[in-house]
Amino acid sequence: MSCTACGVKVEGPYQESALNRLSPDDQQFLLDYLLSGFSIKALEENTNLGYAAIRSRLDKLISNTKTVIHSEDQKKAILEKLRSGDITVAEAKKKLEKL
Repeated sequence: MSCTACGVKVEGPYQESALNRLSPDDQQFLLDYLLSGFSIKALEENTNLGYAAIRSRLDKLISNTKTVIHSEDQKKAILEKLRSGDITVAEAKKKLEKL
């Protein structure tokens, strides 16, 4: 895990949530939606967004979350192939960089 603002990196054996991998905008929108009780109507009242804009953001958030999860699954599959000796470190590195 690393901070894009200051460059600090934290390494170790921990599990990062797919939600942490979303963009800051997506994370904020999800938080706003949560605090609105997952109600589009309440979110409309608390922001200057209309129903169509909120629905569009929700669809984008769902899509982005699925992409993050799929990417994580692909990383795990690559690392498993590396662990089992099916691919080399160089091949694994190349595949991970493409993600």
